[in-house]
This record gives sequence, structure tokens and C-alpha cells, in this order.
Amino acid sequence: MDILKTISIILVFFLTQTMQAQEFEKQLKAFEDSYAAEIKGEHSTAIQLMTGIYKADSYEINIRLGWLNYVSGKFSDALPYYQKSIELMPVSIEARLGYVNPAAALGNWAQVEKQYQEILKIDPMNTTANYRMGLITYGREDYASALKYFSKVLNLYPFDYDTVIMVAWTQLKSGKLREAKIMFQKALLIKPGDSSAIEGLGMIR
Repeated sequence: MDILKTISIILVFFLTQTMQAQEFEKQLKAFEDSYAAEIKGEHSTAIQLMTGIYKADSYEINIRLGWLNYVSGKFSDALPYYQKSIELMPVSIEARLGYVNPAAALGNWAQVEKQYQEILKIDPMNTTANYRMGLITYGREDYASALKYFSKVLNLYPFDYDTVIMVAWTQLKSGKLREAKIMFQKALLIKPGDSSAIEGLGMIR
């Protein structure tokens, strides 16, 4: 009886392994074919290939479908896949950044900001979230907050034009003219002849 039980366990193990291998090969083929379809611009086909192997507990499939629906212009359809990805991997920054794209396309700015704030809880120095929160708060004329966000990025990338010019304008709007002048001059070192930096300096002189 013990021998028969052992043989049964071994058979079940090998059968499970075989099924898992077959399932993986099926998924791999679907991913390969979906990439090929995407390159050709055949997004509907790429989506169909992924939905054909859909598993609710697969982060990889959900985030792939989020992306494919987004690039297809199906923004509302993309959001649930990204949301599912976040639920499956709560500290995934890529899933939250992915969510932001269709949310922004739909004009859902509250959700966009929420995702950036969640990212900053996970990774306080995340450059994308800090820079974009800087832009959001700058647009609200909340220059103190904008400078806080931009400064984090500036410390990591001191010679990045986009960050330097936004720090310069934020300082100017905050009345920090000496600091703003230095940053506008730095922007010109990065991008000689830059019209935005020249304009800013013209407002200080």
C-alpha cells in the first residue's frame, strides 16, 4: 500500500509539473505574439491574445492589458487592469505610474495626484512623482510645495534642464530673486540661448 501511495504521489507530481510547463509555454507564446502584434500597431489583436490567457491573479497579464488598452485609446478599459495590478503588488511603482496615464487622459486629476502621493509614500525620492507633483502644485500657485518637490529632483539631477528651469521659475514666483537668477543662469549653461531662461532673467534685471 505504501508503495502504491508513493507511486501515486510521484505521478501526481510529474503530472502537475507537466501541466505547469504547458501553461507557461501557452503564456509565453501569447506574450510573444502580443508583442509582435503591438509592434505592427495591431493593438486589438494584442489585447485578444492576452485576454485569451487571462488570469485575475497574474500581475504580468494585468499590467500588460493595462498598457495595451491605454495605447489603444481605451482609457476606461485600461484603468481596472492597472488597479488590479496595484492590488496584486501594492508597492509596485510601475503599476501606479501606468495607472496615471489613462487617468490623466480621462482628466481624472484627483486620481492622478493620489497615485503620485502613494508613490511618494513608497519611494519619497521618486523623481517622476516628485517632478510631476511639482508641476501640479506650481500650477496651483502653491510655490512653497512646488519648490519642495522640485528640490528633491534637483538634488538628484543637478544638471537636468527641466528641473533647473522649473526651480528657477518657482523661486522667481516666490520672490527669491537672487536664487532664481543663479538657477536661470545655470539653465543657460545647460541649454545656451534658452528663451525661458532669458525671459526669466529679463524679469529680474
